Amino acid sequence: MVNKDFFAALDDLEKEKKINKEVFIQALETALTSAYKKNFGEAKSASVRLIPEKNTIRVYSYKTIVEEVNDPDKEISLEDARKIKKSYEIGDVISEEVTPKEFGRIAAQIAKQVVMQKLRDIEHKVAIDELSEKQNELVSTIVRRVENNVIYVEIPGSKMEGVMQVNDQIPGENYAVGDRIKVYVKNVKDLAKSTFVQVSRSNVGFVKKLFELEVPEIKYGEILVKAIAREAGYRTKIAIQTTNPNLDAVGACVGNKGMRISNILQELNGEKIDIIEYSDNPLEFIARALSPAKVLTVYALEGNNHARAVVPDDKFSLAIGKSGQNVRLAAKLTNWKIDVKPESIAKQLDGELLFDIENDNI
Repeated sequence: MVNKDFFAALDDLEKEKKINKEVFIQALETALTSAYKKNFGEAKSASVRLIPEKNTIRVYSYKTIVEEVNDPDKEISLEDARKIKKSYEIGDVISEEVTPKEFGRIAAQIAKQVVMQKLRDIEHKVAIDELSEKQNELVSTIVRRVENNVIYVEIPGSKMEGVMQVNDQIPGENYAVGDRIKVYVKNVKDLAKSTFVQVSRSNVGFVKKLFELEVPEIKYGEILVKAIAREAGYRTKIAIQTTNPNLDAVGACVGNKGMRISNILQELNGEKIDIIEYSDNPLEFIARALSPAKVLTVYALEGNNHARAVVPDDKFSLAIGKSGQNVRLAAKLTNWKIDVKPESIAKQLDGELLFDIENDNI
């Protein structure tokens, strides 16, 4: 039976969970109205009202005053209405309490279910809101399951799991239940029947957040991360720019005795990182992006964002990188198509492109 103790429990929930009890009351009224109609007549116009100050529930039916009654469950004649109150007119709506004696038992059964479900819904929404605030952030997690190479991690402070698909993992890394790993919250999706929290270690955002964690100058805006290109597990190129002319941006990222970059590399299990100073001059930026290779000259070719870089003959392989990785990452970083030529061949060029980074053809 819904009684004084029930309403007192709603007050306790409001204090403990910081949830306005009106939220529960509204949900209960909707559910109980539906239950009343199901048990006592779907056709009736009725509503259930919870009255906390009286610790009770009331059911009210509603009828509209009409000249001719076609639906007795929803309409009443003016003559009958005026037997109740003489001032009634056509179009007025009459409410009448019709609380059945046995309705208390039905209400008690439904009330617990509704309150528990509403509580779960609210807690779920709070968790979603908290996780949404963590989107695009770095969080420490614990590996809880590994199924078909998909990693499921526990996100501290949340009852929801993070899911790390194969393409979000760093190639070559192995994860075991109980491992503590940092992940980047890539996406939070609140679906109809579940919540999908997509986490990643291969995303460029993972590297960016590691730098923010280790390099305070990035966090506080003295160093800007202008672009990142990454092939997870192998190499990352990160372009930075300082807003402080007296600050050595690359040195700040490397840290005293290499401590800062060492911590980042340790988290990335030795993935190579090229820290490159950004330049507003795109050709200069391209030359720097091809690091660690030395570039002799860069000049623009016909077409949008298309350039040729000339390197010493003995640095050609370094500029291209294994399987074209170095020049490919430089192209992603600068958003330019880059043709790399050894110096000896560049001197003989008659306009024909000898290297196309998209096709890896010489």
